[in-house]
Amino acid sequence: MTQFFKPFMALGISLLFFACNNSTEKKEDASTMPADSSAANTTDVAAPAAFTPFDVVEITHTVKDYGKWRPFFDGDSVNRKAHGLEDIAVGRNMSDSNKILVALKVTDTSKLKVFAADPKLKEGMGKAGVISKPEFILFHVIRSNPDSKEKQWVLVTHKVKDFNSWLKVFDAEGTATRAGHGLIDVVLARSIEDSNLVHLVFDISDMAKAKARMNDPALKKIMTDAGVISAPKIEFYNSAE
Repeated sequence: MTQFFKPFMALGISLLFFACNNSTEKKEDASTMPADSSAANTTDVAAPAAFTPFDVVEITHTVKDYGKWRPFFDGDSVNRKAHGLEDIAVGRNMSDSNKILVALKVTDTSKLKVFAADPKLKEGMGKAGVISKPEFILFHVIRSNPDSKEKQWVLVTHKVKDFNSWLKVFDAEGTATRAGHGLIDVVLARSIEDSNLVHLVFDISDMAKAKARMNDPALKKIMTDAGVISAPKIEFYNSAE
């Protein structure tokens, strides 16, 4: 995917208090009561950790034969980790199954630059059958759905006039509306080089609905109203995991 990467939360503590027995009931011996009766009747609900934004690099390229390329990619995992890269997802484009998307979490951008410029990477890609120039795009993920589980995704990338204005319209549309169109929010990210370049990843729960929505004039109006100023790049991927 340019995966994804499926953008991007804390629960309060619930306290249950019980009323004391009324004055007409016999009092219990103090020695049988908990030292702190209110504490004894308190149920704590663990709060999930707050989301921490992170960086992702999406690498896309075309290979001659996916079956030949994959062992080379898997065998290079130690090298990726040494450069501060963590595997997130690998996808195959639905229109061309030999067009590959690799999404990696970036823990150190300086190491990523070394990785991308390493002649050994270019040599390894050649041996693996990469037949197009790899494209590296670095995104800052500000929302991410940890429950992403679908095996098909759609990636939408477009430029907006003003990110905050766009975000208000996006949030007004709402996750429930998108889910009704077969699109489950996974990632909301912004390009590190251009913060007004927005990158979205959606899990697909219903392919027919998702494709219909991508071509829906109503969606195009929403995007126009939100200040989208470039033709959106829309790509569908199957998980290769």
